[in-house]
Amino acid sequence: MHPSGSPSYHVVWLKSLAEVDRYQWDALAEPLSTPFLEWEWLHQMEISKSTEAETGWLPRHLTVWLRGQLIAAAPLYIKQHSAGEFVFDHIWADVAGRLNISYYPKLVGMSPFTPMVGYRFLMATGVDERALTRYMINAIEQFCRQYRISGCSFLFVDPQWRRLMINYGFIGWLHQSFTWKNENYRSFEDYLAAFNSNQRRNIKRERRSISRDGINLKIFEGDQIPPAYFSLIYPFYERTNDKFGPWGCKYLKRSFFKSLADRYRRRLVFVSEL
Repeated sequence: MHPSGSPSYHVVWLKSLAEVDRYQWDALAEPLSTPFLEWEWLHQMEISKSTEAETGWLPRHLTVWLRGQLIAAAPLYIKQHSAGEFVFDHIWADVAGRLNISYYPKLVGMSPFTPMVGYRFLMATGVDERALTRYMINAIEQFCRQYRISGCSFLFVDPQWRRLMINYGFIGWLHQSFTWKNENYRSFEDYLAAFNSNQRRNIKRERRSISRDGINLKIFEGDQIPPAYFSLIYPFYERTNDKFGPWGCKYLKRSFFKSLADRYRRRLVFVSEL
């Protein structure tokens, strides 16, 4: 199975990121605008048991090889539920149940528990993206048929890649979200200009109150981050999720956050009150 006129590709389905060389994987992932598809981030989720069968996030990553070289990959997970995705398709599952159609298991492509836009197939430079994308879609469809998986969804995808996938027959599903974007502001005054006079006055008043209260913030990144800070992340994470009760998303284990100190600090930024 390969696109007409293309080299013969070889598909390998992985049960763990440990089965693939991290440098080959990251050669495909690091050029993207998101860091959440990189080998170390996803691997630490697996070895911390944040993503496993018991949590309903079973890794099944698609990789495509050409003459022993990794040329494409797709982080994928077999799901037995819809929790932890930040996309609410429970009504679809309910309708499927009423029609006596199995909705689970399903296959999901995303960075687990991470509602940040940027997911897409990882590909080497110089490949025929359209032909290779079609090849990977065919491999996913065959995998779903073989293991009786209801279908595959890709969540929080790269906007440009979304348009490509719609051309291949996928249905776009838009969700409301709130993400701040720097609209080429050169100063804070440029940012304030987008508001009316009352809003600008309130924002300035709030900033002055922070200064009066003696609140000062300092940003730490990479090697500047104090080691003790990493032990504070999990309690913050746990407390935030507990506020949402059954709608929380408490999947990441304490060991995952601790591993970031040695494995992923180059991608981290901490904001601390002095």
